[in-house]
Amino acid sequence: MRAMILAAGLGTRLKPFTNHHPKALALVNGKTLLQRNIEYLHAFGIREVVVNVHHFSDQIISAVQENNGWGSAITISDESNEVLETGGGVLFAADYFKNEASWLVMNADILTNMPLDKMMAADATLKNSHNHYVATLAVTNRSSSRNLLFNQNDLLTGWKNNTTLEEKWVAAQTNGINHSSKIIPKAFSGIQIIHAPFYTALQLRGKFSLIDAYLQIAATNPIGYYDHSDSILMDVGKPENLEKAATLFP
Repeated sequence: MRAMILAAGLGTRLKPFTNHHPKALALVNGKTLLQRNIEYLHAFGIREVVVNVHHFSDQIISAVQENNGWGSAITISDESNEVLETGGGVLFAADYFKNEASWLVMNADILTNMPLDKMMAADATLKNSHNHYVATLAVTNRSSSRNLLFNQNDLLTGWKNNTTLEEKWVAAQTNGINHSSKIIPKAFSGIQIIHAPFYTALQLRGKFSLIDAYLQIAATNPIGYYDHSDSILMDVGKPENLEKAATLFP
């Protein structure tokens, strides 16, 4: 399985560091977030990784070259002309995955000890249980400002901003969703296993988020989840969380 690390973002939450560097090169105990996540993937047998770049892209490219990819084969997906957000970035990198049945995508600014092999096994089970299955999203039960919403069949049905109370729903008329039925809120971990039907089902183009892509696709193609609430997950996109991460990831 190949993987993609989303490292093109501006990292505005990590200022002032990101005034001069990309967020993927922020350090935790002497290792960059990019190195840590490449080594994390490597530990589960994933050694071919696409990294998308935009903000201070030259620094990421130099770091990869100077460290020989930290033991993995790294391909750069160059978004220097325009940052395309998470969904647009995955679409832009489509050529790298055109021969793949499935691949993993993760944010550069998260750290976790989630057992990726267990997520892969769960994803294989879900894929075998659903026709035209598109993705398994890693989630936890942690408190979050935003939640993915799943129905009683554990399939993606919506999204909610818990601060503004904005909601987005999968088109009910095509998948039989009843919004008054049981809804299961989960916090997205920024890790997902995506399958080939993603590109054929996707109708969005240009700049868009993966969440919007999933909400569009889930009207016709099932999207499920893998709950890893028993593992460590750190969003290290904020300076204070970088300090916390140093106590958890030696």
